[in-house]
Amino acid sequence: MNIDRLLDYRQGASSIPPLDDWQPALSGDMDIRIDAQGGWWHEGAPFARASVARLLSTLLRHDAEGYCLVTPIERWRIKVDDRPLVAVEADFHDDAWWLTTQFDDVVRLDAEHPLTLSETPQGDQVPEIAVRFGLAARLHRHVYYQLAEAAELRDEGAGRQALSVYSAGHWHPIGYLEGHELDGLSPSEGS
Repeated sequence: MNIDRLLDYRQGASSIPPLDDWQPALSGDMDIRIDAQGGWWHEGAPFARASVARLLSTLLRHDAEGYCLVTPIERWRIKVDDRPLVAVEADFHDDAWWLTTQFDDVVRLDAEHPLTLSETPQGDQVPEIAVRFGLAARLHRHVYYQLAEAAELRDEGAGRQALSVYSAGHWHPIGYLEGHELDGLSPSEGS
């Protein structure tokens, strides 16, 4: 995969290409890694040009063989420490939360793009949101706190409460509290 040729090919393109239509055979592994904070690394060094990481993010998908950079004729597997995207902004309007990633993907928090809890490499259960082509975004710390500020405790039964945020007609959990963590807290009315 020639990065300069890709830059020329994608010059001026503002949308995500139809990666799901492209089905080339796996070309191999490329020495690119996305760290748990969403930073892009090549051969052990951070990308020198943010434009290259932005470009490559438009060619990234998650398929049966892992995280891959895909063009119509090539597909290269790369390493991703946790999730490849990070939601760095959150805005509430039109009865929904809208999350924006570090590469300007804008995702409406709704039934099609829910928050789910999944395990980090360190074993913590934290929220993520589905973005595109099997890719998900972790919430940046300030986005998590912004949602937590708007969240309510919802009774899940069996002594468990979900700290959930309401968006687009649905409740989305950002975390759970067990019985011993609930001292002094009460779930929202109408749960």
